[in-house]
Amino acid sequence: MTDILLFGLFAATLLGIARFHKHALRIAASGLCLVLCTRLLLTDFHLGHHLLHEGKSLLNLGGLLIGFALLANLFERSNLPEKLTDVLPGGVKGAFLLLVLVALMSAVLDNIAAALIGGSAAITLFRRRVHVGYLAAIVAASNAGGAGSVVGDTTTTMIWLAPVQPPVSPLDVLEAGLGAAVAVAFFGCFASRQQHALQPLVKGGHAGKPVDYGCVAIVGAILVGAISTNLAFGFPAAGVWAAILLGCLLRRPDWKVLPPAATGMCFLLCLVLSASMMPVDRLPEATAWTALGLGAVSAFFDNIPLTALAIQQGGYDWGYLAYCVGYGGSMLWFGSSAGVAISGLFQEAKSAKAWLRSGWHVVVGYLLGFFAMYLLLGWHPHTAPRTGGRTPPAHEQPLAPPGHR
Repeated sequence: MTDILLFGLFAATLLGIARFHKHALRIAASGLCLVLCTRLLLTDFHLGHHLLHEGKSLLNLGGLLIGFALLANLFERSNLPEKLTDVLPGGVKGAFLLLVLVALMSAVLDNIAAALIGGSAAITLFRRRVHVGYLAAIVAASNAGGAGSVVGDTTTTMIWLAPVQPPVSPLDVLEAGLGAAVAVAFFGCFASRQQHALQPLVKGGHAGKPVDYGCVAIVGAILVGAISTNLAFGFPAAGVWAAILLGCLLRRPDWKVLPPAATGMCFLLCLVLSASMMPVDRLPEATAWTALGLGAVSAFFDNIPLTALAIQQGGYDWGYLAYCVGYGGSMLWFGSSAGVAISGLFQEAKSAKAWLRSGWHVVVGYLLGFFAMYLLLGWHPHTAPRTGGRTPPAHEQPLAPPGHR
């Protein structure tokens, strides 16, 4: 009964956020308090141990969300988005190619950074009039692009560093790139047309401001810091903030962007912490369809513990797992950290109804990408499923270095 109550509280929190998105933070914080009280009063729950285990992940996620908000502002101030009008074609093609660029950036950068860079570019290129369906596509492109790269998303990094036999090769998740390419091609066509109908990308319609190479240098340093500290220590937020603080000597950050970013950070951390306290200690049998379902669940549920459970259970094709849990959160604005970050730039994105209605192509693209992988590559588990004994809860498992969602 306690498990049912906990899941009921979490479901009610998500429904409240979807229905009353203007009060998303209050609802998420209230839901966290109710889940925590239920855990402490009705179960044998050790809060200190749980926070000790989740603390690094939460601190890292919060640092990335705020740090990359400053990065997006620096990128916009650099005037590089305006120079994209000299490179991108006008009309629908230009809008489509911007989504492709976001996906390609996410393969080598953090997906939050890729989404925010794409959002900052859209602000300039489309004169701040961006369709909600196009915003959903930016988030989906950032999440899909990172699915086939072991440095493009926390979940793929976790899979890469998983203590399994045989060891996971970066090539094992590369097949997720096929699903991502199919998905981006599909939703990109529809999203770019939605955006063109609302506000076309007009070449040469911006003032010829010179590029601020100081801002460009800081942006580059932030991205290099994130990648290097993620690979070295599993803590990319440290590299991000080291670069930001050093960059203050060159350009003063616009600290005014921090309050909305902090609001988004608190909201996401409340959801992630609530999800981490759900009594999920095992998953269904590892099949392609289970992986497909995990992607749908990750639109509501933190994908890091889901990935940890899947690694512990074994029996998965790592490429499918990377694609599904990496892309799945794109189907709702609060389903991934990239979506929450974009909603800090565009308040109109904070509507589950508008996101689903205008971003329906993201959901269809997810299914098309999955079936393209299934039909062309087949299902080939890289490890045998573990049997015997109970799968330990997520907070008892040794996770790979966590980062962002």
